[in-house]
Amino acid sequence: MTERRLHLNAFLMGVGHHEAAWRHPETDPGLIADVRHYQELARIAERGRLDSVFLADGLALWGNVRHNALGGLEPLTLLAALAAVTEHVGLIATVSTTYNEPFHVARKFASLDHISGGRAGWNIVTSATEAEAHNFGIERPSHGDRYARATEFLEVVTKLWDSWEDGAILNDRAAGRYADTGRIHALDHVGTHFRVRGPLNTSRPPQGHPLLVQAGSSEDGKEFAARFAEAVFTAQQTLAEGQAFYTDLKSRLARYGRRPGELLVLPGISPIIGSTHEEALRLERELQDLIIPEYGVQQLSTMLGADLSGHPLDEPLPELPEPSDGQQSRFKLVTDLARRERLTLRQLIGRLAGGRGHRVVAGTPELIADQIQEWFTSGAADGFNIMPPVLPSGLADFVDHVVPELQARGLFRTEYEGRTLRQNYGLARPVSSFEQFEQKVSVAS
Repeated sequence: MTERRLHLNAFLMGVGHHEAAWRHPETDPGLIADVRHYQELARIAERGRLDSVFLADGLALWGNVRHNALGGLEPLTLLAALAAVTEHVGLIATVSTTYNEPFHVARKFASLDHISGGRAGWNIVTSATEAEAHNFGIERPSHGDRYARATEFLEVVTKLWDSWEDGAILNDRAAGRYADTGRIHALDHVGTHFRVRGPLNTSRPPQGHPLLVQAGSSEDGKEFAARFAEAVFTAQQTLAEGQAFYTDLKSRLARYGRRPGELLVLPGISPIIGSTHEEALRLERELQDLIIPEYGVQQLSTMLGADLSGHPLDEPLPELPEPSDGQQSRFKLVTDLARRERLTLRQLIGRLAGGRGHRVVAGTPELIADQIQEWFTSGAADGFNIMPPVLPSGLADFVDHVVPELQARGLFRTEYEGRTLRQNYGLARPVSSFEQFEQKVSVAS
């Protein structure tokens, strides 16, 4: 193995990331709400020694169900079922800081960490869409307000996880002492957004804190990631863009007292794999031929915050105003791609159908491995968020053909290093905030 280790996460979405995956004969859209489908995917990921699986989530219906198979399961509930059939692979779920309360989130992730033996991870989102706000009867908060709330939210959640110190549970049956109450702490948090007394009614998670993941690429998002995140899911189309994002994000860590190795950057990649290059291109064409243009236009309109339904498919994008809020980073990625490659609306829809702005690569396992290695060794990535175009076959192809190629090159593990998600990501277990305070007092005295 090389000293620096590649990390791989499997991003599981329905029956595949390509928007036409549900129409392809390799998939069965009837499995979208079937727990056995996701359990099979988790076992495939574990067979490949992947670090983790990830379930995205939103609090509104994504897209138009007339033209796509939508309506997945709530991720934390589902991950508990995946924990029961796996032993090593990490389990990461998206949960919003805008439409939840810190106590609920802290307790649920602590429970998942206990259930899985230390394999839980939280993808922190602030929920950008108006549709989500409308499901809670409020107007969407501004971009800055969402991140301000998220910052305090995370501070409260981590304090709740820390409210039970390691060793607080004595389990001394002879003496009749289950816990040392001197090592269980109230928070008495009073802030701008939250008032939380504490302590948590679940003991400290096995990892101390479940792994913290973030996916925003706006300025607020990058600053939030530099302060809190331990892994970042991101989207860049070119090596140069990946290198720029990687350098920018890592350079922000020092002002929070963090080192570059304490945050892993995992760009998304959707690999279309064939035993030959021609076979991979054939699968790509099959999927592209199944695209419903009306659906693609609707998705793109939502992504860009502009109604494109009346725009001719075979003309370039019209001039669009910069978004004042919402998904700022994705707007820039998509409009930059369209202008850089001079794409028509139809062509842009085709380019986005496979990964919604993430990079799509079609080719042999060797070519896919070449792409991963280039980004990994050129300062653009610490690993990748693997987004199979069709499931389960696309994940199985990656595990059975690309992973062995990466292992042969000494880039990826052949066995798991540890039992917890943090151990396999090479990240330290955090010391609780109360123990840090006691250590400072001890040194001062």
